[in-house]
Amino acid sequence: MSDIFWEEVAKLTALPQHSVKNTLQLLAEGATIPFIARYRKERTGSLDEVDIALIQKTLKKLEELADRKETVLKSIEEQGKLTPELEQKIRKCTDLLELEDLYLPYKKKKKTRADVAKDAGLEPLAKLIMQQRDRDLHHEAQRYVCDGFADTAAVLKGASDIIAEWMNEDQSLRERFRERFRKFGVLSSKVVGTKKEAATQYSDYFEFSEPLFKCPSHRFLALARGEQEGFLRLSMDVDEEKALELIYRKFIKGNGSEADLLGDAAKDAWKRLISPSIESQIWQEFKEKADEEAIRVFAVNLQQLLLAAPLGEKNVLALDPGFRTGCKLVCLNKQGKLLLNDTIYPHPPQNQIQNAAFLLRKCIQDYDIDAVAIGDGTAARETESFVQSLGLPPHIQIYMVSESGASIYSASEIAREEFPDHDITVRGAVSIGRRLMDPLAELIKIDPKSIGVGQYQHDVNQAKLKESLELSVESCVNRVGINVNTASKELLTYVSGLGPAIARNIIEYRNEVGEFKEKKELREVPRLGDKAFEQCAGFLRIRTGKNPLDNTGVHPESYPVVQKMAKDAGVTVEQLIKNKTLRQSVTLEKYTTETIGLPTLKDIMAEMDKPGLDPRGEAKVFSFDPGIREIKDVKPGMVIPGIVTNLTRFGAFVNIGVKQDGMVHISQITDRFIQSPTDVLVLRQEVLVKVLEVDEQRKRINLSMLIH
Repeated sequence: MSDIFWEEVAKLTALPQHSVKNTLQLLAEGATIPFIARYRKERTGSLDEVDIALIQKTLKKLEELADRKETVLKSIEEQGKLTPELEQKIRKCTDLLELEDLYLPYKKKKKTRADVAKDAGLEPLAKLIMQQRDRDLHHEAQRYVCDGFADTAAVLKGASDIIAEWMNEDQSLRERFRERFRKFGVLSSKVVGTKKEAATQYSDYFEFSEPLFKCPSHRFLALARGEQEGFLRLSMDVDEEKALELIYRKFIKGNGSEADLLGDAAKDAWKRLISPSIESQIWQEFKEKADEEAIRVFAVNLQQLLLAAPLGEKNVLALDPGFRTGCKLVCLNKQGKLLLNDTIYPHPPQNQIQNAAFLLRKCIQDYDIDAVAIGDGTAARETESFVQSLGLPPHIQIYMVSESGASIYSASEIAREEFPDHDITVRGAVSIGRRLMDPLAELIKIDPKSIGVGQYQHDVNQAKLKESLELSVESCVNRVGINVNTASKELLTYVSGLGPAIARNIIEYRNEVGEFKEKKELREVPRLGDKAFEQCAGFLRIRTGKNPLDNTGVHPESYPVVQKMAKDAGVTVEQLIKNKTLRQSVTLEKYTTETIGLPTLKDIMAEMDKPGLDPRGEAKVFSFDPGIREIKDVKPGMVIPGIVTNLTRFGAFVNIGVKQDGMVHISQITDRFIQSPTDVLVLRQEVLVKVLEVDEQRKRINLSMLIH
């Protein structure tokens, strides 16, 4: 179907036609977005993943509109009411709301008051009234008196119901009303009186009103949630007099009894039919926009978290802190394998400080520990102080690690499969340690909604959220490049062209045959055919294989080009990779072909610059203010270090070392205008903040990054 729509997609996305056409063709052939963006730049004009995803999304909308058109046409045709003119209007329609307006008079619905009047034969009278020829209405109505409409008053009321429905079905008017709601609609909320005490989190909206077009997505979703939970009553209004004026101008041509009846019909149409219907459409429209914005912010945050710098292959001791239940301790080797688990009790009520210190020191020595990972939940700061007090060797660094979603992982099927003989406390501690070693590899095991970097994730369209987050995960996995000999099934699942079944087959093949020595061995994996190999090969790495290019992002289809470069230079491929000066002397234009242009050749050279290098950088130690452990320690005026934990449209949440994250409003992030906190901040960024206000009762801390 993409062949039909590529011109329309290009128009709607404002992207070059040839780029759109080729991209749609690649998508239709089964290519993934990461593969197209990375390895088909000549065909797409170097479109990035965002542009390609937009093309895919736009095509999907057009296909859905086309499917809906066919349904509408079939329905009207079955009723015997499809005229050539109507069919042409429907086929030319480019907007779903416009299409539904055209379909409204023919849409099957519950029997209306107008239907009852039509069944009684009152439609001719309604048409007569619409002509406004100054007739005696009661005299005309007398001819239509019948069962159900026993007198002229009832007959005229029935005719008015028919007219009101016609007014409601007027397509041009409905579009004008939608525009009025978009431009002049006012969104208001009131607290439900009987629930005022329980609705304190919505206190800002107990008596609230704002122009709809000014309402930001986060506030719209907050109001929607308040209504959903039964704490708020929402309304959306426009000036009724001006709305009625539009109907009057369209349908009323003079004065007299017919004009009076049409005026009453207009008021009825507005209150009973038009206003509720248009309000519902506009609500849905704004809800979809709010959902899209919330999902976009969530996806950006997720990408930043997944691409957080890893510690790498180090021996790690991880602690899941706690008071009464103690701190769960695990030791992991460089590959993340669990070597030991135990529990220490350095805090009240047990206060077994000496025993805890002895065991921790022993573990560090016995397992040659390089780093300590501490979960940032309950007792985190106390546990950090305890570990720091032990005077560990200076090469052993202590890291605070986010626990968000660790409990979800520990109770998951994946965790049970990995650790069938250990309980959830052990699994949670392992997850904390592995997050430090490789955040991406560990976090993809958790439902993205549980990672804690979004807002209103349970309020937005769940199908769209799932689709967006999966695209984000896929993008991150393929951007990093995955070691095929150590990757988990979950990680391999997100590699371009693979999926759960082939990922499982790779693991089974690896277990039976041993490590892959060359990428071409992947072709021996069951179900990994030519197309899957094409899609995945560039994103997989073999660290110490036979071919040095297998440890780069150079796609195997381009190996012959690199081999020719090396041959022309009189060296091996390995020597070419190691000799930067030699690579810089290569004239790329000499190696262009019909399928490989300068964009790909430049990417090849960039990949040879950094074979095996992780693009995420290295993990850094972060230290909170040692004098701050609880919210009562936080005082207005303090300037303290923090780390960004979540970004929303209205601001940034910052962990300053207490249980409650502080909030920096967007106006307090920088002294210049920004549209979103993501313009200047990223997750896990270290920041210096000033405390503006502390509300211990509501557990709120307001911060500012405007220090000077």
